[in-house]
Amino acid sequence: MQPNAGQPVSTAGARLDEADAAMVLVHGRGATAASILTLADALGRPHVAYLAPQAAGNTWYPYSFLAPIADNEPGLSSALAVLVGLVEEVTAEVSTSRTILLGFSQGACLTLEFAARHPAGYGGVVGLTGGLIGPTGTPRDYSGSFGGAPVFLGASDPDPHVPWERVEETAGVLRGMGADVTLRRYPGMGHTVNDDELAAVRRMVDAVA
Repeated sequence: MQPNAGQPVSTAGARLDEADAAMVLVHGRGATAASILTLADALGRPHVAYLAPQAAGNTWYPYSFLAPIADNEPGLSSALAVLVGLVEEVTAEVSTSRTILLGFSQGACLTLEFAARHPAGYGGVVGLTGGLIGPTGTPRDYSGSFGGAPVFLGASDPDPHVPWERVEETAGVLRGMGADVTLRRYPGMGHTVNDDELAAVRRMVDAVA
């Protein structure tokens, strides 16, 4: 069973075959592909191809990302498969080194878990209020290397859904896999995206485009 299979992918910005860079944006729980694509306007980089997959029922998997992994199946595996297919499609046109993966909230958790399971020399990986998936103590025996790829992790502390400790743990795991991790803590920011995070993403885009 693949609950997220066959869902549409929304796009903005440049055509993929004409873009200077590409960004895959993954929306959060209860949101939509269209809603996260509003970041394309906020970033102000029209030469980038933006692609946002849609989750079935607006939710990639049913429970908290801190729940036992089995409890979030088959949604989690189905969601990861969506990203595998989409990233393969994108990198067939735009090199991996000019492809950025970005997610917010549940989408950030999914993006970071995908990247850890499929590390590569991405143009960047951005987790806006998210962390690696699974309960405390989940083994993080990922293989492969990011080869120095930049990773940006930003989150509020406290956040109602994502403990800061998990964001820190995620940073440590990805650093251990060869990523160049920037970690930003925003006290009392709330469950949102701020201007400092957007500026960091712009710099990441400008470095690869």
